[in-house]
Amino acid sequence: MIFEGLEDYMLTCTNKQIFGVECLGCGTQRAAALLFKGEFIAAFKMYPAIYTIILLLALVVFNLFVKFKYDYKIKMGLLFLNIAIIVVSYAIKMSKYM
Repeated sequence: MIFEGLEDYMLTCTNKQIFGVECLGCGTQRAAALLFKGEFIAAFKMYPAIYTIILLLALVVFNLFVKFKYDYKIKMGLLFLNIAIIVVSYAIKMSKYM
């Protein structure tokens, strides 16, 4: 398949290399690769915020061309939702190592 060799081109996490601890963004590349392969549940398990990030990015790009009422509030709401999901999933992931 066309997306089989994606793992060979992934960047390594500098935070994990230096300190030995994953950062808040660890798993994003692997989750995106899993999405391209069609493994949607595995992508969510790898990085739970992947779908809300895609939704936010799609909204931002759409909003560049089409302006609508409350667009700023919706984008800010999605941004804070993403931050909450990332922080909570990171805390859960780190609690498993302690």
